[in-house]
Amino acid sequence: MRAGTEKLIYSKVRAKNLALRHVCEVGVWLPEMSNILDFIVKDKLRTTLVEPDPKSIAAIHDYFRDYPNVCLLPYAAYDHHGTLQLVQRNASTFVSTLPYSPAQVNDHYHIKQEDQFTVECRKFDELDDGSIDLLSVDTEGSEWYVIQYLKSRPLVISVEMHGKSYLNPFYAEIAAWMDREGYDKWFMDSTDIIYYKKGAFVVTGAEKRQLAWMDFKVRFRRARKRLFGGNKAGK
Repeated sequence: MRAGTEKLIYSKVRAKNLALRHVCEVGVWLPEMSNILDFIVKDKLRTTLVEPDPKSIAAIHDYFRDYPNVCLLPYAAYDHHGTLQLVQRNASTFVSTLPYSPAQVNDHYHIKQEDQFTVECRKFDELDDGSIDLLSVDTEGSEWYVIQYLKSRPLVISVEMHGKSYLNPFYAEIAAWMDREGYDKWFMDSTDIIYYKKGAFVVTGAEKRQLAWMDFKVRFRRARKRLFGGNKAGK
């Protein structure tokens, strides 16, 4: 989505009149492209941004220098407290030890030594104070390491789960957690599934039909890519 355009998640949340106090994004990349940007600049909500890349950290500090509602935590979210090796391929930054990432599946990228760097990492329960109302996670394949350590139970959770031939390597684990913790799919786009806490609001018939149609499109596109593109990862 282009910077400066209203994000779909913002317009959908506002249409439901949800009362949010604390929003969080894990995996920001460029601040002007943030999935929760509208909540930050329009609504001035308390915001936690989690981003380990030094270049992105500098850009975030500069972009949000006049927004005291923004707290930046300069870490990767993973399964331990320490350091972690990441790989950066253009707009995609991912954990080097993942089974596969979107860049590897869709762009046939092979990890190079010069693309790797080391960052500080934390378990997400060290970063989550239990008050997050809306969570957006886009960490190029390691989203499960955020979800499984959540203290909060947000009303809305957006997770990168698919894209072209790619399917999140922890899709089954994330889907099972959502079901177990009382979440259901609300809507989806070409890369993300947005879940909602059951009972938080009513999902209309039109929204359910739109979700079913988008789910079909995503599955069809991935099957076609695998069939004609020869991708095997992400089945």
